[in-house]
Amino acid sequence: MSRDGATDPPARLDDVSIDTPRPWLASYAPGVPHDIDEPTGSLVDLVEESARRFPKRVALEFFGRTTTYAELEEQVLRAANGLRKAGVSAGDRVAIVLPNCPQHVVAFYAVLRLGAIVVEHNPLYTPRELRHQFEDHGAKVAIVWDKSVATVQDFPADVALDTIVSVDLTRAMPRSTRLALSLPVAKARESRAKLTTKVRGTTPWDDLVGNRKLAKRHPRPATDDVALIQYTSGTTGTPKGAVLSHGNLLANAAQARAWVPQIRRGDNVVYAVLPMFHAYGLTLCLTFAMSMASRLVLFPAFDPALVLRAMRKHPPTFLPAVPPIYARLQHAADSAKVSLEGIEIGISGAMPLSQDVVEPWEARTGGYLVEGYGLSECSPVLMANPVSPERRLGSIGLPLSSTEARAEATDEVFTADGWFRTGDIVAIDADGYVRIVDRLKELIITGGFNVSPSEVEDTLMRHPSVREVAVVGITQAGNEQVVAAVVPKDPATFDADALRTWSREHLTPYKVPRRIVVVDDLPRSMIGKVLRRKVRDQITGGS
Repeated sequence: MSRDGATDPPARLDDVSIDTPRPWLASYAPGVPHDIDEPTGSLVDLVEESARRFPKRVALEFFGRTTTYAELEEQVLRAANGLRKAGVSAGDRVAIVLPNCPQHVVAFYAVLRLGAIVVEHNPLYTPRELRHQFEDHGAKVAIVWDKSVATVQDFPADVALDTIVSVDLTRAMPRSTRLALSLPVAKARESRAKLTTKVRGTTPWDDLVGNRKLAKRHPRPATDDVALIQYTSGTTGTPKGAVLSHGNLLANAAQARAWVPQIRRGDNVVYAVLPMFHAYGLTLCLTFAMSMASRLVLFPAFDPALVLRAMRKHPPTFLPAVPPIYARLQHAADSAKVSLEGIEIGISGAMPLSQDVVEPWEARTGGYLVEGYGLSECSPVLMANPVSPERRLGSIGLPLSSTEARAEATDEVFTADGWFRTGDIVAIDADGYVRIVDRLKELIITGGFNVSPSEVEDTLMRHPSVREVAVVGITQAGNEQVVAAVVPKDPATFDADALRTWSREHLTPYKVPRRIVVVDDLPRSMIGKVLRRKVRDQITGGS
């Protein structure tokens, strides 16, 4: 799409023979290097370097309350010493079960400063989901949102924790906000001794950061040390922990910096509306933003009203999100008559980014909204559209600096020569732009033919009666049937037979859904991705 919103001629997206190594380099935006320097040091350096160069710069903002980089570094060292006293040492796993908040940022870097390993968790997971992950990684220390403490405390004896640090998010808010949330005045004035008994059997967060700073001589983590166990979103099965090193995450933060040279270090604002316990939010908010000495504005969950309120004071320079967030924010801004102008770059991921989201967004902001792609196992960002008029709608863009890519269908996770197989089926054009066709594991095989769920979904979405749709394969009598779960625009007038008749005019017969099931909504991950596995369970009742 051109800068003024006009649609460029569609690129030919075939499995092409590419003779030029890394053909995508010619399509990079001005100022983006082909390669980055190999990282050294550790993730701890990101906060320390920003604190050294920009000590008075605001690092974190939470409901209007701010923390400077100097204050952030001090809190990290105090929390690290508190964890050390609790028995945490290099190589230990420490679970973080928190929404976005200042304590999350401090906890993340405090664990890393000790050479320990962060394990991120969704604090809204069910007891069964959390227990499975704790059984898998075996952490004995956890830093937990006080609303989730009971879930962790109820684990059976074989998963019991030695130490649980309880975090009250409201303690990081301004006093006026805490009172506005109808918190009792007495609670806002609690003493530290009183806080100790607030959540039975836990250590209050305030006690952890009440320690002296960790000694400078304390050993530091190395580049190749494991920094993070990041659980995948579980779109195709039980979530699995991806093991990532300091070097992995440092490199990805450096690649992100290289991709947006127009963002100035020490003079930018990043909004954390994506959950930082997810690889996408973690990279662009916890590591990239800290490395850029950004003002990181934290939101425990996406709330358009809160975002617009924050924008009146400090609009984001950089807003990583997913398509539904951009759409909802536009609608809320129009309703509240709040300008979105000044948002320079929006990076979208997790699901396709459509023209009806991009065009009005760019018209309102005067900036770019481009699509990218990544996987937890790859630290995670691999590709993004150039932040320039050369970006292509419908494409996940180009491999980042210092990234190699091959488009091949494969069966195993790693090749003998070290390539990671993503499980995605893609097409790549002669200029190096990549488009996802589908997930290999989600292909439907019916009557010996392969059916791409995304192709069928894209077709059905063109029908005026369909608001949302997810297509899955349901096995019956040894053969998979194509089944569509449809959220209609008007349930009272929706006609499934009419939709099937219409789809026969636009799809090869074996791709036409055998069944159309009407649903109220589609199950999604925390960042908004439709979970086809759960759609299948929704249709079959989990059988």
